Amino acid sequence: MSRRWKVPGLLLALGVAIAAWQVTRGDPVLATVVLVVYALLGLLLSPLAFPRPVDAGEARRRSAADGRAVVYWRPGCRYCMRLRLRLGRAARRAYWVDIWRDAEGAAAVRAITGGDETVPTVVLAGEPHVNPDPKWLRDRLR
Repeated sequence: MSRRWKVPGLLLALGVAIAAWQVTRGDPVLATVVLVVYALLGLLLSPLAFPRPVDAGEARRRSAADGRAVVYWRPGCRYCMRLRLRLGRAARRAYWVDIWRDAEGAAAVRAITGGDETVPTVVLAGEPHVNPDPKWLRDRLR
């Protein structure tokens, strides 16, 4: 399992274990609820909750052509999830680069943040913004 699926996989495994324990205690309803909650948490923290990632070079090229933002993120990052959820549909108007899949994207983030891989990092109109306010970004994506 790649590291981007580690947290979602652990959440699902934990949900299954707790649900199985609840079934052995004779409470299948609670077991079902627990399993659904943990599965949803795993889904939210998985790469599936984000728009399809592009590589950093392609994102920069497209951004230069149409002015859209480039968002550098990684799976399992709670700040990335917060940004993604608060952007809602506006998230589709940005190019998302998964720094765990793209070494060039990780290098770009390290260059912006002084050597750290702090995400989410957004580049909009050539200006980098580390962990921006979701409302601010949503307003600029419209």
